Amino acid sequence: MAKSRLHELSERGVSVWFDTLSRELLETGALQRMTVEDAVVGVTSNPTIFQKALAEGDWYDEQLREVAAGEDDPKEIFIALEVEDIKRACDVLHPAWELTDGIDGYVSIEVDPTLAYDREGTFAQAKRLHDLVDRDNVYVKIPATKPGLGAIEDSIAHGTSINITLIFSLQRYAEVAEAYLRGLERLVAAGGDPTKVISVASFFVSRVDSEADKRLAALGNTELQGKLAVANAKLAYQHYLETFAGARWDFLAGKGARPQRCLWASTSTKNPAYSDTLYVHELIGPDTVNTMPADTIEAFQDHGVVEDTLTKGVAEARQLLVDLAAAGVDYDDVTAVLEAEGVEKFEDSFRDLLAGIEAKRGLLVAGG
Repeated sequence: MAKSRLHELSERGVSVWFDTLSRELLETGALQRMTVEDAVVGVTSNPTIFQKALAEGDWYDEQLREVAAGEDDPKEIFIALEVEDIKRACDVLHPAWELTDGIDGYVSIEVDPTLAYDREGTFAQAKRLHDLVDRDNVYVKIPATKPGLGAIEDSIAHGTSINITLIFSLQRYAEVAEAYLRGLERLVAAGGDPTKVISVASFFVSRVDSEADKRLAALGNTELQGKLAVANAKLAYQHYLETFAGARWDFLAGKGARPQRCLWASTSTKNPAYSDTLYVHELIGPDTVNTMPADTIEAFQDHGVVEDTLTKGVAEARQLLVDLAAAGVDYDDVTAVLEAEGVEKFEDSFRDLLAGIEAKRGLLVAGG
């Protein structure tokens, strides 16, 4: 089979992950095909994705009927359905996990978004979900809120691999990387094995442009639109290069620890005026992950350009932050609003999801 553009992207050090999971993808073999045809070596999921999957068709009806016969709590029913998907996806991706020595091949399951500001609750559920899935290649997703940082550190220290989600600001990313390092240091100090735990830091990309562009439009400034998201990611990658180097990291690496890679999430282009592969093409660099929805995968396979871009234009990225401030756009406020909205959107999706489970459960029980 001819080498695809996504296989070429993978050869540049970008791990291709799929930003969707559903029972249909598993049952039809579509996910398995994507591992071959689209170089997919990871899968991410969240309440919004699962809500959409549950609403479409009857793929979950059989298991839902079985679980609902002995369980009334919609949260517990959801966990049972989701864990089954995650287990099966982990099994599909396990060959990639073995081939990459535990770097890729992961499937992510997210903690209850209503726990986003509850450190202890998040830590407890992260451990529970990790144990329920019971696969080497599972990531538990924890949002990068302030309380989430403590839960991330605690989880790493206890040997749970974590995908940190909803990162928008460079400051918060620095705190996320620090939480990973502290967690590893605690793990090693307690005699744990750092080769068994790993992490990715998921930077949300397109939403940054959406929020900044809206503010720039209000200021009558179109020149700076469509630039902040890529600049933000490029500067985050620079911090990654600096953090996972030097004496502190060398000590942990000597114990077998692996770096916490940057993951580019929310990479579908929201503005039709921009290239539909913008957030893939501009963020190509070694030891990174790009998790893409189906439309972005198809677009890049069709006309994506593969070239190293992530370390280019770094000085311009730094200058952009200066120019945005001068134009009247408050970077810290942009990222704070995005984090708060991100948590709120996941909470809303989760409530809708639970309502959907309740409704479908009622129909299935009534129908026998």
